Formats: sequence, C-alpha cells, structure tokens
Amino acid sequence: MTEQPPSRQTQRIDKWLWHARIFKTRSIAQKQITTGKIRVDKEKISNCSRKIIASNVLTITLQRDIKIIEVIGFAKKRGPYSDAQLLYNDLSPPKLEKQKQEQTKESMSRIQSDGRPTKHQRKQIVAMKRNSSE
Repeated sequence: MTEQPPSRQTQRIDKWLWHARIFKTRSIAQKQITTGKIRVDKEKISNCSRKIIASNVLTITLQRDIKIIEVIGFAKKRGPYSDAQLLYNDLSPPKLEKQKQEQTKESMSRIQSDGRPTKHQRKQIVAMKRNSSE
C-alpha cells in the first residue's frame, strides 16, 4: 500500500477512537458509533467504517461528560497513553461540576461531628420536637 501525504491520510473512526484510547476496546467504540453518540463535524454518524481525516472535530458523548476532540494525527497501532494524546487536541470546555464537587468536599471536611447521638441526646431531641409541635 502506498504512503499517503499527511494531509490526505484517513482512518476508520472506530479504529482511531481505539488507537487514541478514547475507548478501551474497538467493539465499545463501534457500539458508541452505532448508537449515535459520536458526531463528526456536528454530523451524527452511525457507520463504523466512516473515514476521518486530520482536522475533523469529533463530539463524543460519554456517561457524564461530553468531549470535543480535534483529530491531529493517526497511528498504525495502539500505543501507550502518552503517544495516544498526540493524536488529538482536546477542545472540551473546563468542567465546572468537578470544581463544585471539590468545593463541597472541602466544606464537608470542615464540618466535624461527634458521631451518632447518645441515648440521652436522642431523648433531648425527641423532647424538643414534642415541645415545638405543641
């Protein structure tokens, strides 16, 4: 097979998603494509054999996240994560939910409790509730 110039290289999308380590297995990538959770340049695709080129923008819907990825290059075989990161440019916006979760974790760590109330404390709580309802 002749080597194509870098601007004309193409690769199947399921294979590229697996090489780029977006999905753990190629069959998972194929399932995500056929269920319509992958878009190429804002166009929903359902064909696993769809060829992609460099500069395509992929929108990938994951469980609790949406990734926007620009294809930069291709690989002949699946390599380590550090090599896979060189295949794409992540255009996803920063995650605000993680920041909120970290803030709530910090505030929860500041609240210290003595654990469960003792029997005496529970009786006092019950008495206060009775008095407030009367």
